[in-house]
Amino acid sequence: MSQNALSFDELMEAAQHSAVHLEMRDQYAVGDEADDFNAWLRNGQRDADPNSEYWAPWVDMISRAVARGVVVRRARIVSEPVTDYIRYEHAGTAVNVQAGEQVRWLPRRRAVDLVLPGADLWIFDGTQVLFNHFTGDGNWGDPPMELRAEPGIVKQCADAFEAVWERAVPHDEYEIH
Repeated sequence: MSQNALSFDELMEAAQHSAVHLEMRDQYAVGDEADDFNAWLRNGQRDADPNSEYWAPWVDMISRAVARGVVVRRARIVSEPVTDYIRYEHAGTAVNVQAGEQVRWLPRRRAVDLVLPGADLWIFDGTQVLFNHFTGDGNWGDPPMELRAEPGIVKQCADAFEAVWERAVPHDEYEIH
């Protein structure tokens, strides 16, 4: 993102109608969740308290967005059998749902004929795409994000998200394999 570009939080706070997130990696290693993930690996217990220090900022931001009428949807494309990281994500997704997100899961084998972008992304109000760049090991890339607003790119990404969403399984119906 350029120096003048809005941050993710600013983009979410500015959203008026929709915010959709497409996740396509089987493993992330971003620093802000490393401690929680490592604790989960050790004891199998995931922080599922929406008021915890870990979750509260996210829950507050999503709850505010939903309260002002923003539809927040998250679609995850996952390989099966899933990685430990996806098990970890699945174990915490109830908090995302409680905050107001709609979450669906799509087994990668059911996405083979879809044309997908090369990076995870957020689309805000169908007008801006925030690409998330990661390194091979799943940490944030440099730069970590890239904001694009060209109508053709936005449309391609929105079409890809909707194709995934249409095939994906709602969180409460998706069983980890």
